[in-house]
Amino acid sequence: MKELGQISRLPINRFTDYGAYMALSDGEEVLLPKGYLEGDEKEGDFINVFVYTDSEDRPVAVTTIPKVLLDEFAVLEAKEVGKIGAFMDWGLPKDLLVPNAEMGKPMKQGEKYLIRLCLDHRSNRLIGVSKYREFIFPAPEYYQPGEEVEGLIFEKSDLGYKVLLEDRYEGLIYANEVFQPLEIGSERKLWVKKRRDDGKLDLQVLPMGRVKYDEGAEKILEILDSKGFLPLHDKSDPAEIQALLGMSKKHFKQCIGQLYKARQILIRPDGISRIED
Repeated sequence: MKELGQISRLPINRFTDYGAYMALSDGEEVLLPKGYLEGDEKEGDFINVFVYTDSEDRPVAVTTIPKVLLDEFAVLEAKEVGKIGAFMDWGLPKDLLVPNAEMGKPMKQGEKYLIRLCLDHRSNRLIGVSKYREFIFPAPEYYQPGEEVEGLIFEKSDLGYKVLLEDRYEGLIYANEVFQPLEIGSERKLWVKKRRDDGKLDLQVLPMGRVKYDEGAEKILEILDSKGFLPLHDKSDPAEIQALLGMSKKHFKQCIGQLYKARQILIRPDGISRIED
C-alpha cells in the first residue's frame, strides 16, 4: 500500500454506518471513520487523508495531519515508555511506537527526541526510529561560512545544540556561543560558521561579520524606542546583559559602540538612551 504514511488525495468509493471507504491505488479500500466526515460528502468526492494503522493494526484514513510523514524527521515528545519501547505523540489517536531496538539511547517520558517515521517491512507497520545517524549524510561543499540556512534544533548536549538541516545534514551550535535558550523542536534561521572535514556543520545563531552587530544594534534601538532608556552600559554585569538582551557582553559593547558612532544613542553612567532627531 503506497499510501501508508503519506498524505493522499483519495476518492470516496462508498458509505457505510462506520464512515466512508476510500479507494486506494492498488484497488483496495481504506475506511475514513465517520467522525472525520463533515456530512455533506458524496461518492466520488476527493479528500486529503493520512493513512496509517489503528490500534488493531488495520489500515485507516484520517483527515488529521500528523507531525511527521513517512521517511521524514520530526522532534516528538515521549508520552510513555514501556517494556517494548517508547510511545511518541505525533498528533494522532494512536501514538507512534519507537521499539527498543530502534532507540538510539534510552528514552524518558516527557522528553523530546528526533524521530524518523519508517515502515517496518516485516510487520508492514509504521514505526519511529531514533537511531538517526544512518540517515545523515556529509553536508555538500556549497555550505560555506556565512551561508544562511534553516535548521531544526533537536538535541542539547554539553557541547551545544544539535541541528538537522534539509532532513539529512547535521550541524552544531556551540554552547558557549548561545546566550539565550533555544527550544528543542523549534525551526529557526541560522548561519554556517564552518564546514568540517567530516561533513558536519558548525553553525551560529547570528550572521557573520559586521551584519551581526547591525542585528543586535537594531534590537537595542527597538527597546529604546519603546522604553526610552536601557539600564545597561559597558560596566554592566555580563549576566544582567544576557538576561535583558540575550547577548554576550562583548556583543553588547560592539553594538552600543556602533550606535554611538552613528549618533543614535547617548551613553550615560547609569545606562543608554536614544538621541532624538
